[in-house]
Amino acid sequence: MKTARVKKSAGTGDRYSALRVLRDRDAGLYLAGVVVSGFGTSALWLAAGVWVKDLTGSDGLAALCMLAMWAPTLAGPALGTLADRVRRKPLLIATSLLMAGVLLSLCAVDSPNTLWLLFAVLLVYGAAGVVHDAAESALVAAAVEPDLLGDFNGLRMTANEGMKLVAPLAGAGLYAAYGGASVALLDAATFVLATGLYTALRVRETPPERPTSNWRRQTAEGARYLWGHPGLRPLVLAGGVTMLCAGVNGATTYAVVDALGHSPTYAGALYAVQGAGSVTVGLLAGPALRRLGGRRFASAGIALLAVAVTVRAAPYDAVALASSAAIGAGLPTVLIAALTSVQHATPCPLLGRVTATANSLVFTPNVLGLAAGAALVELTDLRLLLPAVGAVLLATALALTLTPTSRPADR
Repeated sequence: MKTARVKKSAGTGDRYSALRVLRDRDAGLYLAGVVVSGFGTSALWLAAGVWVKDLTGSDGLAALCMLAMWAPTLAGPALGTLADRVRRKPLLIATSLLMAGVLLSLCAVDSPNTLWLLFAVLLVYGAAGVVHDAAESALVAAAVEPDLLGDFNGLRMTANEGMKLVAPLAGAGLYAAYGGASVALLDAATFVLATGLYTALRVRETPPERPTSNWRRQTAEGARYLWGHPGLRPLVLAGGVTMLCAGVNGATTYAVVDALGHSPTYAGALYAVQGAGSVTVGLLAGPALRRLGGRRFASAGIALLAVAVTVRAAPYDAVALASSAAIGAGLPTVLIAALTSVQHATPCPLLGRVTATANSLVFTPNVLGLAAGAALVELTDLRLLLPAVGAVLLATALALTLTPTSRPADR
């Protein structure tokens, strides 16, 4: 599957590469869709947990909202195969319209007895997100100049993190004023708007080749390609270990705040600073990837993350804020490097399922890390736990740097 048009590099310097992405009509429309839909998703993410807590009083059920949205990543390889069996632009449009319609059903959630509907919608939400990300990644790889994919993925990270700084507060305010249904309607509206943006894309696709094998075999083909690729496998494995450690670290946030002697609301300041770090590294990712290559860029970020997590154990406000900014800057590097490498190295007909498989391997460990961290933070002193997590991250950075590869572009 490929687009009908091929873009040529403009040859301008690294410092203008982000502007080249933004000036590209299709890339700009993609990023606008990311901003719009990301705002609605981030607003609903917070409001759903508050909604469940208000209706049941249960912290455990409220926490299940996050699990419901993440659970479909376990089926990522199979879901991503859909993006290789149909044209991707219509799939993006259909997925967005589906979610807009499904979210309207949340207007019926008004008691504990109707909470099953909320959890069902969150599961569908997560599954649609897996398909959407696979289709988007594949379509972007065909529509954006290859040398600008790193810039695009960095800007995408910046847009996502930027929405996380403002959307949860907006969602919380809307929920407090008008209830959970109002947040669902807002999210549905963002999907409708994103649908309009995707419809305006000028990317033209040839129909996908007729499948020569069944769904299970196609899914396995994507997994085999990813696992057998000497450049992609180390990056994806490093991403999974990094996200596992990030989950453990994330579970310690309120313990860190307590050690600083602040109220739990201080966590908001730490998250805001972390988001600012992620926004910054997203803007710099394209030039950094071109200068360092995917592995060295990811290794440098993981090493920075290792140091930041380790020093976070020190009970000082300045250290906590600086380490949060460093965590925000270090964590996205391996995610951006892995996605960009997948887009560069994977044949277009396989790209949907390979992207979804890579996302499953990278992001599923984060949920496991959150669960493990929730238990460890109760049993282990922060001065031991955080340096131990930092040591694992540093070992991951070194392993990624030292792993041999026959592909110079991946170094």
